[in-house]
Amino acid sequence: MKPIQDIESVTIRFAGDSGDGMQVTGNQFTITTAIARNDLSTLPDFPAEIRAPAGTLYGVSGFQIQFSSEQVHTPGDAADVLVAMNPAALQAGLKYLKNNGIIIINTDAFSDRNLKMANFQENPLENGRLKGYQVFPVEMSRLTKEALETVDLSHKEKERCKNFFALGMIYWMYTRSLDPTVQWIEKKFASKPVWIEANTLALKAGRNYAEATEIFTTAYRVVKAKIEPGIYRQITGNEAIAIGLIAAGEKAGVNIFYGSYPITPASEVLQYMALYKNFGVKTLQAEDEIAAIGAAVGASFAGNIGVTATSGPGVALKSEFMGFAVMVELPLVIINIQRGGPSTGMPTKTEQADLLQSLYGRSGEAPIPVIAASSPADCFHTAYEAVKVATQFMTPVMMLSDVYLANGAEPWKIPDVDKLSPVDIHYARAGDAYAPYRRNDKTLARKWALPGTPGLEHRLGGLEKEDVTGNVSYDPDNHDKMTRYRAEKVARIADFVEEPQIYGEPQGDVLVISWGSTYGTVLTVVERLIKAGKKVSFYHLRWLNPLPHGLETHLQNFKKVLVPEINLGQLRQILRSRYLIDVTGFNKVRGLPISVQELQAEIEKMIEEL
Repeated sequence: MKPIQDIESVTIRFAGDSGDGMQVTGNQFTITTAIARNDLSTLPDFPAEIRAPAGTLYGVSGFQIQFSSEQVHTPGDAADVLVAMNPAALQAGLKYLKNNGIIIINTDAFSDRNLKMANFQENPLENGRLKGYQVFPVEMSRLTKEALETVDLSHKEKERCKNFFALGMIYWMYTRSLDPTVQWIEKKFASKPVWIEANTLALKAGRNYAEATEIFTTAYRVVKAKIEPGIYRQITGNEAIAIGLIAAGEKAGVNIFYGSYPITPASEVLQYMALYKNFGVKTLQAEDEIAAIGAAVGASFAGNIGVTATSGPGVALKSEFMGFAVMVELPLVIINIQRGGPSTGMPTKTEQADLLQSLYGRSGEAPIPVIAASSPADCFHTAYEAVKVATQFMTPVMMLSDVYLANGAEPWKIPDVDKLSPVDIHYARAGDAYAPYRRNDKTLARKWALPGTPGLEHRLGGLEKEDVTGNVSYDPDNHDKMTRYRAEKVARIADFVEEPQIYGEPQGDVLVISWGSTYGTVLTVVERLIKAGKKVSFYHLRWLNPLPHGLETHLQNFKKVLVPEINLGQLRQILRSRYLIDVTGFNKVRGLPISVQELQAEIEKMIEEL
């Protein structure tokens, strides 16, 4: 029996060709780890090329997971373990690996041709390139084929099972049960028994090899995390968005209409929404981005909750209809799952560079509330809140996510539906003293009148409306009044949504302000620095428009303010111009989440310079 060593946390990176099944491998390890009750966070890293040539660097598909007995906020900076299925995966993955990290290598893939395609001049297994790492060379392809010798598949088909062989080794290394993956295989390949047999045999062969071979001397155990009691499930950001929208519709008693045009990384939301017709969800895959939002606006006019989702390029196409929704003051939710830009940019890589576009990317004075999710699980609550605000204030709302949140996964505590805040919708009724643009005194929202209701006929369109009557108006004073009404309506949202709480002391040396997916990195760093006795605090912005009332006070209570962003300083620019305070940015635009180590070093440097 080999010894088992208890450790607090581990970061593993699986890497291989797109056809090597690294996303399946990572997802299965994630599910098993969630069942083992570790806290976790994942980062799928897809290649931008759909069918890149096998063995090339730009065809490498990666999946990183950090799991721990303590609370986890990020998928980890550097990996403790790299599972490399070929030379390109090794070349691409080394920069993510810690010094003295473990490398498990499929040596069967290290042919001269593959080495050349990965830009290795010599075999790194032989020239000392991997000195300083713990290298475990394994003939995965050969061992997998031998394990499947009795299975009626071709040699090429048998080799496709090598990802399960690798997964079996990792399951042994971190004392994981094979049962959840065996059950998944049986369900996934229910109509193809030969693949059930092959993948299950490969999985068990990998586990048995790690247990029997002399190269693996120690297994590791990460004990259960202390988490709040409840029912949990693993969830990605895109799944959470879909479920949040549906929950809001159910709470409101109104059907969700989801109109969308496929675009990475938002396409999955449409796929998930289409599964929930039993909740009255209507989905439309439109012919283009403009048609998608146009249909969503029409659905809102008809009394549904119109929703559309896209990424930055699609937002540009939707901008005129967004301005239209501002003018006619109908509820609408626009979801922008940000990716690397500009133009097509890097569709599979993360970025936060659409903030200014979301706030200002329309003609005229067309303010739209903007809310940003902070984690995959938080996408549920963000989508839910976006619907609530859109219907309460009769306004389009922009929800921001990004590739990291959309594809990443974490445990999600399933909420008690009865405890979710109400989504109250009050339609105008027949017989009401109705005027299309008569406003609620508190929210400035106009009433939602359903077409076909006797006595509620009114005109809608993109031309400026007369106050109260809704008639077309070119009067300059009326235009000034209506423009100010629309801006004030958005500003008043800050009176109705929850004010964010500062993490740490209300005064100190450095205040770190985050928004969106930088939340986990910033929280991790600030927790460390506070434990080290540093006077650092953290303030996370959920709403970017309107900004919270307490923000200005917090900005003035610290000697330095730092805003980490995956852009070149968009929120920093807004804060400096609005509050006339010197705000420092920490900006990385690499298509990756911000590194915990880099951010911590930057804050420590700021403190030293005070």
